[in-house]
Amino acid sequence: MLRQVEGSQAVARAVTLCRPQVIAAYPISPQTHIVESLSDRVRTGELLGCEYLMVESEFGAMSACIGAAGAGARTYTATSSQGLLFMAEALFNASGLGLPIVMTVANRAIGAPINIWNDHSDAMAMRDSGWIQLYADSNQEAVDLHLQAYRLAESLSVPVMVCMDGFVLTHAFEEVDLPDQEQVDAFLPRFVPQQALDPEDPVTIGAMVGPEAFAEVKYLMHVKQMAALDEVPAIADDFRTAFGRSSGGLLKPYRVDDAETVVVALGSVLGTIEEVVDTMREEGHRIGALGITCFRPWPVAEVRAALAGARRVVVVEKAFAVGAGGIVGQNVRDATRSLPVEVYDVVAGLGGRPITRASLRGLLDDVLAGRVDAGRLHFLDLDHELVQRELERARHGERPGPHAENMLRALGTVASGAYE
Repeated sequence: MLRQVEGSQAVARAVTLCRPQVIAAYPISPQTHIVESLSDRVRTGELLGCEYLMVESEFGAMSACIGAAGAGARTYTATSSQGLLFMAEALFNASGLGLPIVMTVANRAIGAPINIWNDHSDAMAMRDSGWIQLYADSNQEAVDLHLQAYRLAESLSVPVMVCMDGFVLTHAFEEVDLPDQEQVDAFLPRFVPQQALDPEDPVTIGAMVGPEAFAEVKYLMHVKQMAALDEVPAIADDFRTAFGRSSGGLLKPYRVDDAETVVVALGSVLGTIEEVVDTMREEGHRIGALGITCFRPWPVAEVRAALAGARRVVVVEKAFAVGAGGIVGQNVRDATRSLPVEVYDVVAGLGGRPITRASLRGLLDDVLAGRVDAGRLHFLDLDHELVQRELERARHGERPGPHAENMLRALGTVASGAYE
């Protein structure tokens, strides 16, 4: 059923249709509307048979989910930003125990300085925690991915996080096709846990493992993740058959078949990128876009195949590894190793800064004209005057200026250039 609805409310409805038995909730912007809505749905009886736990922290939320999933319950939680980092220890426990927990991450910047707006630094910081990571490019896909996430989590007994851009999607009102309960029940079978604690047959899970078996445990976690590379597209195919629309999968190629230049990105910025691609195609440029829906596990073979014909790959990402460079960009380089392609790492949209069509077009024009160095990390729309001013203040031992009072003093040197 088509409805004009806020993204958070649409996700809450999708989660309700999945019939979770335990929801552990702790509010943090911008995911709060999701758990608030779920609380109302439990209170009013729309979501029956569900224990709604108001916990004392994000660490408590994930710990409660671990206990519930360990006991054999279908579980759910949501978080964002510092909340995701606060539950970091528990994230590794959930994946190490092979528990099929589903969690929404409303992507938001990590402080300091404090910033409540969108980028991907929170989920990227936890990219190696053993959770499958799926990224939605729209509210419709956010709804669809939650249904698929439960199928995926429970078929492989692994935890899955569905990442959706905070505020950009969570608070946006869009027309969304919300399925009915019968459709979801047919697509998502009743949960039968692969492992469950039983008081009548007590065992200990998560006990200490010594050097003689620890590597094997980690290897088996890796095997499950790699199995998802087959399971994710298979579930997406089943979803298309059941609901009549394409959603999910590993990648989302857009006009890449004959493209010499391909822009790679995750999340809601893909819509803007596709508009720029369409404009440049009309002007005769052979350009396309490649959306990454499944970032963990990383689909090496599929990315390599999608980019095999490209000469240039421009990776636009909303996070980066401080002191190292692009995160997604490095993964793309791994996938395209030995191919005759140049990979450009471009950081954009940090802390919610808008990524405009004009900025993207200017970037791509400069890449095509050879004005951008593929060997450097570039920052889209970086305010060079502000950075240089603060560097001078730092060199002279002065306090940061009024527009950069929270900037780090040890900024190092910043080279000149349009993007740096």
